[in-house]
Formats: sequence, structure tokens, C-alpha cells
Amino acid sequence: MRHPRRRFAAILAGSLAALTALAVPAQAINSYNARPAPERTEVGAFLALWDNNGDGTVDRFDWVCSGTMIASDVYLTAAHCEVDWPAGTRFFVSLDEDVQGELDAAHALGLSGAAEASWFVAHGHAVEGTGHYDPAYGKSQSNPHDVAVIDFSGWQTTPADVWTFTPATLPTAGQLDAIGSRQLDTDPWTVVGYGTEEAANGGGGKPGFPGGGTREEATLGFNSLTPSWVRLAMNQSRGFGGACYGDSGGPNFVTINGQLVLAATTVTGDTPCYATNVVYRMDTPTARNFLSAYVALP
Repeated sequence: MRHPRRRFAAILAGSLAALTALAVPAQAINSYNARPAPERTEVGAFLALWDNNGDGTVDRFDWVCSGTMIASDVYLTAAHCEVDWPAGTRFFVSLDEDVQGELDAAHALGLSGAAEASWFVAHGHAVEGTGHYDPAYGKSQSNPHDVAVIDFSGWQTTPADVWTFTPATLPTAGQLDAIGSRQLDTDPWTVVGYGTEEAANGGGGKPGFPGGGTREEATLGFNSLTPSWVRLAMNQSRGFGGACYGDSGGPNFVTINGQLVLAATTVTGDTPCYATNVVYRMDTPTARNFLSAYVALP
């Protein structure tokens, strides 16, 4: 899976510290063939506040995944971004473009943990919500239930109170099947997210995955369609970019008859993030059955 960023905390901490020291903006998506995505205001970072050292106190606040607003009060992400957290973990969403920069600013003030989360909320950088994931999710790459939402309907403040955005358009039931692989190979595909770059030499024989925390996008190529997944090419030699760790739950858009449709969400791919993005179709019965409890489906 495109694991949440927390699974690579030790690797990424050093990389992000180096970036901060150099005072350069963090990068997301693959470092090649990628570009900033300021126009994709509906795409946001998934942040969590949790007990990182097991002492019973929430002591870490950080971005971990990506996702998209699909209604004024519903944020779409991946189930594997919401499972296996310690008791008392709280979820937040930010639709700001440079979340890592804001985390760096909070760190510079000496804030951490709950104080950092409160600073984000007070300054309009994040909104807290309630997480829900498909109860049929089985933590397997072959499991077609890797979908979740963060719901703000029961909260006093929603993302629509803080940011201006147009919710993403979901596909109709079976829309990708109806279009067919030949046309999907012609239609433009774009992945958006806050994730890290592809594998680099991290020292000690272990690869590092630097960067992350800013919203970027890249063009992908279509490979194949299965009943649950779309396989997308992100080969640099073909002019494509793609997703990496922390892009989980983020959108993979396809332009159909001039309309941008959130066809699928990032779930998995090749380990070094160089070749393939495997994304979960939002037009399947399993995805739609879960989402129907939270949004009106087309």
C-alpha cells in the first residue's frame, strides 16, 4: 500500500529536517514531471494528532495522507489512512497548499502535539472531523474496500467555512467500464497529493523518501482497468509523474468529455514509487455502497 507517512517517520524526519534547514519548499508527488497544484483547492492533506511514544499523551501532530472534498462537509480518503491508530487519535484536514511550511512555522514557535493542532485550527490551517472507514476493509492490497471519509457534519466548523472550493465530481455507477479501456487510454489522467518523492539514497543502504507536505500534481498514463482498480503508468521516460508515500487517499482525476472526474483514489504501487500507481475505482458497487451513507452519488 501507499502507507501513510507515519509508517516512514524515522526516514522522513531526517529528510524534512534537512529541507527545513535549507529553507526550500518541500516537494510532493514524484520529483520528475510534477508541478504545483494551487488550483486544486478541493484536494487537502489528512493530518492526525496522536500519542507517538505510548505514554498516554497526544504528542505528535503531522500530515499522513491525502484526500479530496466530495461535499462541503465530506472528505474522501483511504481506509488504510484511518486504521491502527492509538486510542485518542484525532483527525484533521487542511486544504492549504503548503502544509509542511505551516508545520515548520508551528515548530519554530516551540509548539508540539495538542498545542500545534490548536494553533492550526485557530489560524485557519486545519479543521477537525470524524473518521469513518468501510467496515469491510481487510488491510490487504487485494481488498476492494480501501475507502474512508472524514465527516464534518457534526462539527461546528466545516472546511467550507474556512476555504473556498468546489467539491470533486464522483463518477456514475460503472462509468469507467462504460467508457472502456480504449477511450480511457486517450483521456488525460492526473494524480494530486501531498506525498513524498520517489526513492533516493538515504544512507546506510536504506532508501529515503524525501519531501512532501505540499499539494502537487502530475500527469499519468493509463495501463489497465480491473473490476476494482485502475493501473496507471508514472514512468519518467514517458513524460509521466506519479504518486508516492503520503499520497494515499488522494485523487486520480480523468477528464471525460471536458469534465474532471475523480475516478479513483491512490492506494498502492511499486515500492520505490517509479513505475505504477494502483488506484481504487470510485464507480464500483463497494465504493458507492460505502459513500452513499455520506454523500448524494451521481
